[in-house]
Amino acid sequence: MGAAEGAVMDRKLYIDGRWVDAIGGGSAVIHDPATGEPVGTSAIATAADVDAAVVAATRAFPAWAGMHPDKRAQIMHRAADLIAERIDAIADILTREQGKPVPDSKKEIAFGIEVIRYYAEEGRRVHGSIRPASRGDIRNLVTSHPVGVVAGIIPWNYPVDLYAWKVAPVLAAGCVLVAKPPHETPLAIGMVVQCFEEAGLPAGVLNDIPGTGPEVGAALSAHDGIHMITATASVPAGQAIMRAAAGNLKRLSLELGGQCPFIVLDDADPVEAAAGAARRSFSNMGQICIAVNRIIVGKGIHDRFVEALVAETEKIKLGHGVEPGVLYGPVLNESVRTRTARHLDDAVARGGKLLTGGTVPKGGIFDKGFFYQPAVVDQVPEGALATSEETFGPLAAVQVVDGDAEAIRIANALPFGLAAYVFSGDLERGWSVAEKIEAGAVGVNVNDTSDLQAPFGGWKMSGMGRELGPEGLNAFLEKKHLKIRLRSAV
Repeated sequence: MGAAEGAVMDRKLYIDGRWVDAIGGGSAVIHDPATGEPVGTSAIATAADVDAAVVAATRAFPAWAGMHPDKRAQIMHRAADLIAERIDAIADILTREQGKPVPDSKKEIAFGIEVIRYYAEEGRRVHGSIRPASRGDIRNLVTSHPVGVVAGIIPWNYPVDLYAWKVAPVLAAGCVLVAKPPHETPLAIGMVVQCFEEAGLPAGVLNDIPGTGPEVGAALSAHDGIHMITATASVPAGQAIMRAAAGNLKRLSLELGGQCPFIVLDDADPVEAAAGAARRSFSNMGQICIAVNRIIVGKGIHDRFVEALVAETEKIKLGHGVEPGVLYGPVLNESVRTRTARHLDDAVARGGKLLTGGTVPKGGIFDKGFFYQPAVVDQVPEGALATSEETFGPLAAVQVVDGDAEAIRIANALPFGLAAYVFSGDLERGWSVAEKIEAGAVGVNVNDTSDLQAPFGGWKMSGMGRELGPEGLNAFLEKKHLKIRLRSAV
């Protein structure tokens, strides 16, 4: 399995240490969203393949859970080494199947490598404790144990990175994984799985079955042989997973959608804030769960900020992500363009003012791919689609507020709470506002909220559980209390 750079790739399912066709024979052609040309093909799993993968994982679990953590760490480090050696080839495939430019693909893969190495070491530090007891002849031991067979559901926007977020802590904890890569972007993940295979991962410890949510995702969620689900998905998908998982009370770690506010207080540097907002709004064409959706700007700085934001946005040049110098590519497919245009039209119909972008570029490669010029809309009211739903596309909606209290109210008004951002020239003021925001993470004067050693996850309908940091490993461990009575030796 695999492909040379620029070649068409053919990947299969990976079950019980073997690359196999789907039981039902299903497959899909993966197309480059910039050109429409085929990048490769992938087997597409069904519920029958889920059963086979769960059987393999269940059989592999006892030996993997009993393996010394140092040995598990060696295998994970070797897999990370192999991914690093092949980063150029994996990045080329990732760009051609997903659309993000090669520099962003390499950055994504490099962070995934860091995640694998981090959890390889964290897995060596899992420990228990001796707790105080109510009697002198009692000893309370608390120990940690892997939860068992885990299902991982991975999205298409950052497939390699978020695959690492799932597979690394699962394996480091001594669990085994049945992963469902996205059927839209399964190819680069296939190359990563191959690295784990070559690193010596025992058969059945990692099973990888690309498929759709309604088929494979639903089967995993309802399967009695799955003990836990870790998923990055939309809110409706997360709700469906919860309902299906209730049958055997699976443990859940769900990172779901957001509608992230970017607050610009009136003492902020408008140029600095605009550069941060533009990059976080339009990186990966806005197809990021922590992308900026609503930009909430203090009235006193509004005009200068918007002028700077338009200038930053108009610097963006679209192109095929494999071409040198291209920093912004296409969106994944037509549905993203359609949703973005619908949100834009709704914002304008409600009184918003389109300042730049919002068009489909024409000519050359633009006629072949799913390109969309990033848009900035000013004075978008509350209740508009762009300020109440997740666009997941290249659209930034600006709202004007009179003061900090109104900014906080608007930021907290929605039932989502994944990430938020606050820019201010006064750290104490920015910090005070950040503490009042209802979100799992808040960036203060920085336009990113993820960090390897800190927990990542949402409040409210943006999910439950945490990834990254020690919390990301602890999610896959069960606690056991051993209460021991000592007999007197005298």
